[in-house]
Amino acid sequence: MKCLKLLLPLLLLVRDISTQWTVWMPRDISAMTNSCVVIPCTFTYPSAVRPYRGTHGIWYFGQPYPQLFPPVVYKSRTEIVHESYKGRTKLLGDLSQKNCTLQINNVGTELSGRYYFRADLGGANIYTYPDFTELKVLDQPNIDVPAEIVSDESLDLTCYAPDNCPDMIPEIHWMYTDYLPEPLFTSDYVEDSNTAVLASTLTFTPRPIHNGQLLGCRVHYPNTSFVYERLISLDIKYPPRTVWVNVSQEVMEGSLVILHCDVDSNPVPRISWLFGDEELMSDTASNASLYLESLTPEQEGVYTCVGDNGYGIMNTSMYLAVKYPPREPWVNGSLTVQEGSSLALHCTTQGNPAPTLTWLKDGELVGTITADEVSILELLEITPQVDGTYRCLAENEHGRSSSSLNITVEFAPILLEDSKCTIVREGVQCVCMASGNPEPSIEFYLPDLNITINETNGRFNYYTHSDGYTSTGMIKLREKGERGNNGGTAVHVHCSISNIYGTETIRLELQQEKKYMMAVIVGTIGGVAVIAFIIAAVRYVGQNNKKENGNPGQDVGSRVENPSMFYSAVKKDKQSLRKKVLKTELLGSKFNSILEESTGEDGDYQSVGSMAGLERQELNYAALEFVRGRPREGGLGRGDDGSDYTEIKAK
Repeated sequence: MKCLKLLLPLLLLVRDISTQWTVWMPRDISAMTNSCVVIPCTFTYPSAVRPYRGTHGIWYFGQPYPQLFPPVVYKSRTEIVHESYKGRTKLLGDLSQKNCTLQINNVGTELSGRYYFRADLGGANIYTYPDFTELKVLDQPNIDVPAEIVSDESLDLTCYAPDNCPDMIPEIHWMYTDYLPEPLFTSDYVEDSNTAVLASTLTFTPRPIHNGQLLGCRVHYPNTSFVYERLISLDIKYPPRTVWVNVSQEVMEGSLVILHCDVDSNPVPRISWLFGDEELMSDTASNASLYLESLTPEQEGVYTCVGDNGYGIMNTSMYLAVKYPPREPWVNGSLTVQEGSSLALHCTTQGNPAPTLTWLKDGELVGTITADEVSILELLEITPQVDGTYRCLAENEHGRSSSSLNITVEFAPILLEDSKCTIVREGVQCVCMASGNPEPSIEFYLPDLNITINETNGRFNYYTHSDGYTSTGMIKLREKGERGNNGGTAVHVHCSISNIYGTETIRLELQQEKKYMMAVIVGTIGGVAVIAFIIAAVRYVGQNNKKENGNPGQDVGSRVENPSMFYSAVKKDKQSLRKKVLKTELLGSKFNSILEESTGEDGDYQSVGSMAGLERQELNYAALEFVRGRPREGGLGRGDDGSDYTEIKAK
């Protein structure tokens, strides 16, 4: 019982497989134009499917998929069909009997193609069968001609006409047979897969005189005006007499060239096309064409056509020249060389005609132009300026091509002019810049302190940066003790630059920063202007006092009731002078700050100016000097030591 339960699903599966969606129709079928054709067709569907409201069908042309909207050839539900098939189709079979045979009338060559059947059983039971029939519509009959016709040997020629239209029966007749010796005509009817072909065979023995003569086959449908004809020319073998080929020619690369060869011989020769000693093709015919597609320069040369029929041999040759633009030049690979060495750059290419070769460096012409397929550019005593991209340009009348390489020159480090020490707000900033390949390393040395500053020494705000072949090193000396033991403003800093090709050490010169000098100048000029203003004011007040008192000989001090008040005023003028000088310094510092690039509180290695160092300069006091005048009566003494001026010091 258990075995039966397992076997039942298997039996159902076998039954379903035996009754799947299937269709039978001939794979190929043919018809003459304006005649008709009947496509036999039967189909099946799964036994579990029950037609709903009858069995219907649709014939499609070209595609089996309705969603692609193929032309409708026939539709049983409606008469809506493609305009190409209106009034041309009818169903000969009974769909309820699973017969889908279709007849197409008045066929034309435009109806050649594939035909598909689609069963419509109602609801979702619609299926398009993938099998198809391919219809071939002929406008002339086919004649079967042997590949080789030999004189004095029996020859059979067969003409075929399709017979797949029940309303039209073809008849075959041979034409131009009057000159043939004892011709024999036989007919045969061939059926295959429910398709039929009528065949008529002409048998005769050709002679050399028959070579080139015409024979024809005519197909006629009685009771119609449809007539179809096919003519052939007899080709009878005899020894080769002439071999004709194309004349020698020049063609462009990539083009299509057809080389023709015609041989007049009997029997028909075996024609071979040779390229040098290599056989490219052979054919048994009176003419043969060699197709050379997408020609390459390697196909340039001598082509020979050989005709051989066993009774004789003959050949003719021609030369084919292939023109083409220059190939991509071959050049040296990219190179790394040392300064002072020598180098030869090679450039090789091919082209027809021979190209000219030109060397360019970074777009500029170098060397000479060579009209050859090889060019050598010699570079002697290489300098860093040789570094760059070199391109070899090949040109001819058909185009151009180029290849490039890079030359990298390695050289010992070279100190750049921007290397120096500069007074900045934080102290002294020293910059060392060098160019070299490989990129040079930079070290600073303070001889007064016997200290070497590099990447391993984090003091003095050491900073380094590389850009291409240029390296930059920078340090800042903030305190006087860092600058040297001499206690002055002199700075002793040495810079050492090195790579694998050399080392150089130089002393960096100290330069005043322009913004700093400008601040000093502005502050000094401002201080002098204030002093001059005070002197002028004092003299003006003195002259007014003289005029008011009416005694020009009397000393200024005699008109002052309280000498201590006068001294106090002078002292205040002294303090005011110092304040104005300091204010000028601050203004100069502020002006200098406007010129600076913002670098943060600590400064990021920018060259900056400052007025903070003014107190280190020699401007330590200002003096007002009154030049000795004429003695005045009753004048007050000017000091215990009899001096003629009063000194105001601002320290």
